[in-house]
Amino acid sequence: MKKAALILAIMFMSMTYAQEIKQVPQISVNGEGKIKVVPDQASIAVTVETKGNNAKDVKRQNDQKIEAVLKFIKKMNLSPADYKTQRVALNPEYDYEKKKHNYNATQTIEILLKDLSKYDELMEGLVDEGINRIDAVTFQSSKLAEYQSEARKLAMKEAKLKAQDYVSVLGQKVGKAMTISDNSQTYYPQPVYAAMKTMAMSDREAAPRETLAVGEINITANVSVSFILE
Repeated sequence: MKKAALILAIMFMSMTYAQEIKQVPQISVNGEGKIKVVPDQASIAVTVETKGNNAKDVKRQNDQKIEAVLKFIKKMNLSPADYKTQRVALNPEYDYEKKKHNYNATQTIEILLKDLSKYDELMEGLVDEGINRIDAVTFQSSKLAEYQSEARKLAMKEAKLKAQDYVSVLGQKVGKAMTISDNSQTYYPQPVYAAMKTMAMSDREAAPRETLAVGEINITANVSVSFILE
């Protein structure tokens, strides 16, 4: 009997405590902080792709082109830490019309270009040395962490200001934050440039052209905040 009474007492206390928590007045809002930044570097992924009917020959030809590409990159005085082989593959491909196997060799190099003024010279040289695929060019900022921190603070300020706007007509005040959820995602825009322009400029003495529209990066932070109302 005493045990049953104890269980009932605990259940009553738990229900009372839960009701007290539910009765705490609060408001939940979202906040966004956005900073526009001109990027100062780019991540570039380029590939040498070679096809043929003999696996050994295809691989050898691909390796020769990659060797020339790496030598050119070194001549551009890029730090060894700023470029690396990302992917190497040799795959059979069946030609149903000719009823025989061909082979496709690819090697992808990822380059971090910290000086965007060298972009055109780098891309032209890479294509001249054998690069025949530009897989991606992604803008970045060397001060990304600093800008993200600033965007988070702006997001929190907007969330608090929004909460104050809502409750100002009720004669209440915004108190301490109960919960904070970070909903941020980092987005790097792709460049607008003249695709494979360097392949068309076989003459190195041709007048240089600008082929990259750098634009801006939107560094955004999004938060969801629940405030206690006083």
